[in-house]
Amino acid sequence: MQTSDSNLISAHARAVIDEWLAKYPAERKQSALLAALREVQHENHGFLTTELMDAVAAYIGLPRIAVYEVASFYSMFETKPVGHHSISVCTNISCMLRGGESMLEHVEKRLGIKVGESTPDGKFYLKLEEECLAACCGAPMMMVDHVYHENLTPEKVDEILGGLA
Repeated sequence: MQTSDSNLISAHARAVIDEWLAKYPAERKQSALLAALREVQHENHGFLTTELMDAVAAYIGLPRIAVYEVASFYSMFETKPVGHHSISVCTNISCMLRGGESMLEHVEKRLGIKVGESTPDGKFYLKLEEECLAACCGAPMMMVDHVYHENLTPEKVDEILGGLA
């Protein structure tokens, strides 16, 4: 890895990436890419820059395009600055039938933003609508900072959002 790139990835993130790389054969190092991007994004206030993706590519030894493809494909990765707390409200069929769309409307109204937007104070980011978050039995549901919240009501949503620092 180039010296300039090594400063972009913290020692902690490199250690996490190394742990994941060790889990796979050397010829399968791309298998560690999701974990590498997740860690680097977490340390960068919830989003990836081109420079960080390039640094990850150099560190793992992958073509930059392979990293860009993964970062732009998966909804868990953001490539622009977003609010600190990431909120995803499921509106797929099970959640829709049990009030998911009204929960999404409630979150939008409470936060004063629409999907794909962050609050002006940078505290919340309401991700674009998710196809499915795989918690159909607990519909309607949302994920906040990768934690599932199921069987939502407007009151429960208010409690969850109000409890975030």
